[in-house]
Amino acid sequence: MPENALVYVIDDDEAVRDSLTFLLRSAKLRVETFESAAAFVKLLPNVKPGCIITDIRMPGMTGIDLLHVLAERKIALPVIVITGHGDVPLAVEAMKSGASDFLEKPFDDETLLRAVQSALTRSADISTHSAGPEIMRKLEGLTRREREVLEGLVAGLPNKSIAFDLGISARTVEVYRANLMTKMGANSFSELVRMALIGGVTGAGRR
Repeated sequence: MPENALVYVIDDDEAVRDSLTFLLRSAKLRVETFESAAAFVKLLPNVKPGCIITDIRMPGMTGIDLLHVLAERKIALPVIVITGHGDVPLAVEAMKSGASDFLEKPFDDETLLRAVQSALTRSADISTHSAGPEIMRKLEGLTRREREVLEGLVAGLPNKSIAFDLGISARTVEVYRANLMTKMGANSFSELVRMALIGGVTGAGRR
């Protein structure tokens, strides 16, 4: 983990900022909070090494807008986006825009802390380069149907939509999804999406 790393918490909800700050500081992490993405952007490019936790839906500049700004300015800070119920398609879009992880509410403290520790120690470029061949090998081991379900997930489609497109039941999609997690060695849905994106699965062409 980089020395003196900071966790930047960006959320328009003061209660959420306070809660996350208490949790992170209890884990001996340094925290700075911002009530908007625009307020954080004013700090650029003088940010210190660390990571960002941001809500995906905020007034004005959204979490995805922030990802685009970071990319344009070549600011290499891992970003964890927080999503509400039903925002998984947006979360997938965020991953495609460069987010390192996403957490769907409600999440427990340990899940958040693990995501932060991973983000603080991850070098996106090195991780992507070194993991690429292994991910490609795993992707090649998928069946045609598993690959189709994975493409649907990466496109941000809910299970019911994938089931309709493929002419199978939603329950069968759930089974394929569980198989994908196992075969790809993913510990979370966000990790599965990240691995798929590294392996070139974009979901392009799916509605």
